[in-house]
Amino acid sequence: MQAIQKSPSLFRTLTQSVFDPHAADFWLQKVNPIWSTSRALAQIIEKKQVAKDTISLTLQTNRHVKLGKAGQHHPVKVKIDGRLYERSYSLTERNGDLILTVKKIADGKVSTWLHEQSQVGDIVELGQPFGDMQLDDQQNVVLLAAGSGITPMYSLIEQLKRNQQLTQAQVKLLYWVKHRNEAAFASKFEQLASQYPQFEYKIFSTQDVQHDDRLNVTHLAAIENLENTTVYACGPSGFVQTAEELFGHAQCFMSEAFSLTQISDNDTGFVNVTLSRSNKTVAIPKGQSILAGLEQANIKPTYGCRMGVCHKCVCQKTQGTTQDLLNASENSEPKNHIKICVSSAKSDLVIDL
Repeated sequence: MQAIQKSPSLFRTLTQSVFDPHAADFWLQKVNPIWSTSRALAQIIEKKQVAKDTISLTLQTNRHVKLGKAGQHHPVKVKIDGRLYERSYSLTERNGDLILTVKKIADGKVSTWLHEQSQVGDIVELGQPFGDMQLDDQQNVVLLAAGSGITPMYSLIEQLKRNQQLTQAQVKLLYWVKHRNEAAFASKFEQLASQYPQFEYKIFSTQDVQHDDRLNVTHLAAIENLENTTVYACGPSGFVQTAEELFGHAQCFMSEAFSLTQISDNDTGFVNVTLSRSNKTVAIPKGQSILAGLEQANIKPTYGCRMGVCHKCVCQKTQGTTQDLLNASENSEPKNHIKICVSSAKSDLVIDL
């Protein structure tokens, strides 16, 4: 007997059409561009310059946006020329809106688009927050920032203000930039320092004619009661590594590096990386991240922050030796997990991708 397949009823067809999330989003966004059945969307409602090569975008969000804790990062997705790009930024909450602060990076696809082409009314999509650099209950806080590392620090300071901790905690911000006109939020920090005697800040410029020293032991010596102090550090990996060497014996030390400092290495040439799940072997250069090497070979692994924080790119290394691009440590043990965005290959590898 041949089974007769029943045609879907008109009611079912209409129901499926109405409740299809993509179709529903299409019609919802005709009414309000950030309405969605499930996507965490935000609209740019203000755009302003806060320092040379640094802008702040004020975002109005929908109900699906899960705001992270102060100091955490969010994946930010933007569509450029029809292609979706994702980068990670620290966001600051202010008066119910979110502030996205972006420093323009040379050859940075997303940062350049946000600076030069984004407009009030544009829509971005936000991912789930991540990162462990969050506030604790310490009465003494030292914030060490370099370059774009100021954005999570600004978020932490705003949270301290909302919690009324700036009237109680001793908070010291030390902030390094290449040139003084690159210092973001300088007027804000000046205002806070005049309002809250417990808050101190100092901006160091390292490449002006009258330049300041980079982070060194003299800055450590200026901190009292370090054994009862929480220290936060954010900046390029070299800066963060120096901060940990100097301040690592604080009561609590938390850090994040947002870019990789090239580690001195005489190795040249290529290594073979075998991807066990996809049964492929590709040659990638030594000295750069495994993620970048795979991308150059037209392989697109899952990734998120590209700075070793969000753990989206973690995979198991079955064989071979890798080097951590943040601290130069080597990993030769089999069946260890590695973050391919901040690991380079020192030998032929087999990884579970």
